[in-house]
Amino acid sequence: MKLYQTPLSGHCHRVRLFLSLLGIEHQLVEVNLARGEHKRPEFLKLNPFGQVPVLDDGGVVISDSNAILVYLSRKYGRDEWLPQAPVEAAAVQKWLSVAAGQLAYGPAAARLVKVFGARFNAEEVIARAHALLKLVDGALTGQEWLVGSRPTLADVALYSYISSAPEGDVDLAGYAQVCGWLRRIESLPGFVPFRKTMAGLAA
Repeated sequence: MKLYQTPLSGHCHRVRLFLSLLGIEHQLVEVNLARGEHKRPEFLKLNPFGQVPVLDDGGVVISDSNAILVYLSRKYGRDEWLPQAPVEAAAVQKWLSVAAGQLAYGPAAARLVKVFGARFNAEEVIARAHALLKLVDGALTGQEWLVGSRPTLADVALYSYISSAPEGDVDLAGYAQVCGWLRRIESLPGFVPFRKTMAGLAA
């Protein structure tokens, strides 16, 4: 099993994190985005969208980080990460949508400004990040995980970019529930950290 990825991408990290939490052996294949390797014909055969991560499971190719999470949980029968009960399944899917939406356009975008020089309006994306963090902090009030009594794909999908939010000048100090949740994820067996940069508040 190969994971095509770049180490500073939170989308890639969430897949790498889940593979490690499941204890699945895999090979990391680094794709150099600065050199445009994700736009070369050989990579576009794997993912025509030219994006990482991409999972190659013996010729079964899955792109999109959230789709890969779903694939892995279903392939290995790990229903605790993606429950089959309708209410819990819908709750996990809601957070996966948040990871692709509000998270990407809030904390992730704020980090892109500081780490990669992306041309977003910094004040706007930081404000979005704090709006999302308030919602996540509220959702975690009185419970340890986003869905149910144990970690799920919801937690995996949101971890990387929330943990690295300070790199985008997004201060986590005011979100006690979020900070506790980050520590719980980091204490899970098999946890692998997201590579940090000296940017934003982390500088």
